Formats: sequence, C-alpha cells, structure tokens
Amino acid sequence: MNLLLDSFWRAVAYCLRPRVIALSFLPLILMVAMALGLGYFYWESALDWVRGALEASTVVNSVWEWLQSVGAGSLKMVLAPLIVIFAITPVIVVLSLLMVAILMTPALTSLVAERRFPQLERKRGGSLAASLLWSLGSTLLALIAIFISIPLWLIPPLILVLPPLIWGWLTYRVMAFDALAEHASAQERREIFKRHRGWLLGIGVFSGYLGAAPSLIWASGAMLVAMAPILVPLAIWIYTLVFAFSSLWFAHYCLAALQALRAETSPVVPMPAEPISAEAVALANDTHPDIHKPG
Repeated sequence: MNLLLDSFWRAVAYCLRPRVIALSFLPLILMVAMALGLGYFYWESALDWVRGALEASTVVNSVWEWLQSVGAGSLKMVLAPLIVIFAITPVIVVLSLLMVAILMTPALTSLVAERRFPQLERKRGGSLAASLLWSLGSTLLALIAIFISIPLWLIPPLILVLPPLIWGWLTYRVMAFDALAEHASAQERREIFKRHRGWLLGIGVFSGYLGAAPSLIWASGAMLVAMAPILVPLAIWIYTLVFAFSSLWFAHYCLAALQALRAETSPVVPMPAEPISAEAVALANDTHPDIHKPG
C-alpha cells in the first residue's frame, strides 16, 4: 500500500512537468488528424446508416411517437450522432492507449528512471518488437472481451464494472510491460507480475475509471454539435493525459518494485575480518603480573 500511494503522488507531481504536458500533445495531434480524416470521409455515411437502421425499427418508431406526444421529439435529431460517437468511443480509447504506449511510455519511463533510479541497471528484457506484440495481443483480447460483454452492459450495475475492469486489465498489461521493458530481465518481469498482480490491476482499474470521465465530453459534443470540433479534441487530449498519468504511475511503481526485488536477491558480501596481531592479544599473566605471584 505504501508503494502504491507513493507512486500515485509522484505520478501526479510528474504530470505537472512541462515536458510531460508537451509529450501529451504528440498523440493528440495524430488522433485529431485521424478523427478528422475519418469524420470527413465517413461521418455522413455513418449517420445515414444509423438513421436508416433506426427508422426501420418498429420499436424505435413507437418510441418516436411517444416522445413527440410528450414534446420531446427533438431528441430524434441527436440520437444518431450520439450512437455514432458512443460506438467509436472504445476505438478511440484503445487507439489512445496504443499511441501513449508507443510514443509516450518509453519517454516517461526514461524520465522517471533518470530522476529516481539513475543507478538501476538496464537489463533490456523486452525489445520493441516484443512490446508491440504484447500490446497488440492484449488489445485484441480486450476488444474481444468488450464485444462479448456488451449485452451485459444493459444490466445497470455491470455497466459500471465491466468496461473499467477490461480497460484496467488492458492498461495494466500494456503499461507494466513497457515500464519494465528497458530495465528488467524477462525473469524479473515475470516475478514482479506475480508478486504485484493485484496492485497493478488495481492501478489499471483506477485508470480505467479515470478514462471513463471524458465520455461526458463526448455526450456534450453530441448534444452541442456546433461545438464538436472543440469538444472532441478536448476529450481525446484528456484520454491521452489520463493514460500519461497511468504510464507515470506504472513507471514509478514498477521501477521501485524492481529495485526492491534486486535488493532482496543481491548476494550479501561479508565484510573482511580485520587481522588481529599477536601483540594485541594479551594474556592475563602479562596484563596483571602480580596475580599469580606467590604470597
């Protein structure tokens, strides 16, 4: 618990550094370019497809008639954009995570290592190719879990538990691996995962709940379509900053855990004994010559 809280506050402090804030805009630039490109080519067609699917549903038409009878028929205009935005939110989250892992996590981990652990040996137990394969494999498993669990989201308590739990698991897998890739060996990484799996998963789940906060901005972008060009990039940047904080938290925690692990396993070198000279050892007879003299 002490390690968890210490690494948390250190991550918060590091997020205020100009270098970290500047790094958080790098994935944002790529994400905004991607979002604008996809929106330019596919936004209208996506809206038309969603509207056609809604109009073809008799249940939805019945709901429209009821909404118009109570004076809320204007909701029909914003439902299609709202569905499209919420549908692409998981994709944006995953892409943000991958962007942070590729562009920011190595730089942030190096920042933590330089300032807190300059003497920590770099054993390079995870290469760039291994990190990419690990991230892509974990992301694929998370997406499968998301799509399988979507029907369970209709149960009110589970929608508050399942998505953050899946995002937390993905964040823990990606961030912890990248935080240890440069400094830990493969054996040390497995040992840290084994010892600290619960705490690392807790950091990931907490980060998952933080990542759910920008969804309010997505919803506002749907309700206020005119402000969407501002609100959508703002939401993406908040996602990126949350993941940057998560990366710093994992870096502080994992590198401190690695340092403690090496302190446990490092052999204890015995101190060399001082040579004792014969002159320093005095016999009782020599020290007290009168003790054994006859009376």
